[in-house]
Amino acid sequence: MNNYLKKFGKNFELYLGSFFLSVTTIIVIMNVFTRYFLKFTFHWSEEIAVSAFVWTIFLGFASAYKSNELIGVEFLLKLLPKKGRNVMEFFTFLLLTFLSGVMFYFSFKYVAGSTKITAALEISYKYINVSIIIAFALTTVYSIIFSVRSFKKILSNENAENQGGI
Repeated sequence: MNNYLKKFGKNFELYLGSFFLSVTTIIVIMNVFTRYFLKFTFHWSEEIAVSAFVWTIFLGFASAYKSNELIGVEFLLKLLPKKGRNVMEFFTFLLLTFLSGVMFYFSFKYVAGSTKITAALEISYKYINVSIIIAFALTTVYSIIFSVRSFKKILSNENAENQGGI
C-alpha cells in the first residue's frame, strides 16, 4: 500500500488528469446516447464535461513539463559545446521559473477576483479555474528543481575539468 501511495504521489497530476479525462469521456458518451436515443439531454452535462476537460489540460501540461515531454527547440543548443549547453539550460530554467511564477501570481489574482458562475449548475468558475493556479504552481516548483539540477550539473562539470588538469 505504501509503495502505491509513493507511486501515486510521484505522478498525481497524471492520475488526477486521467480521472478528469475519464469523467469528460463518460459524460460526453452519456449525453450523446441520451440525445440520439432517448431524445433528451442533461442540461448540466456540457458544463461538467468542459470543466473536467479544463482540469485535464492543465494537469496534463504540468505532468508533461515535469517529465520533459513538451516540445522544445533544441537546434540552437546542439550547436553549443557541452558546457555552453549546460549554462544555457540553467538560464532557460531560471527564465521558466520566473515566467511560471508570474503566471501563477496572475492566475491566482484572476481566480481570487472571479465572481462569474456557470449557467446551468450555478457554481463558481473558481472551481474550474483553480486548475490554472495548480498547474502554474507545479510548473514553478518543477522549474526550481530543474534549475537546481542544472546548476549542479554546471558545478560538477567545472569540478571535473579542474580535477582533470591536475
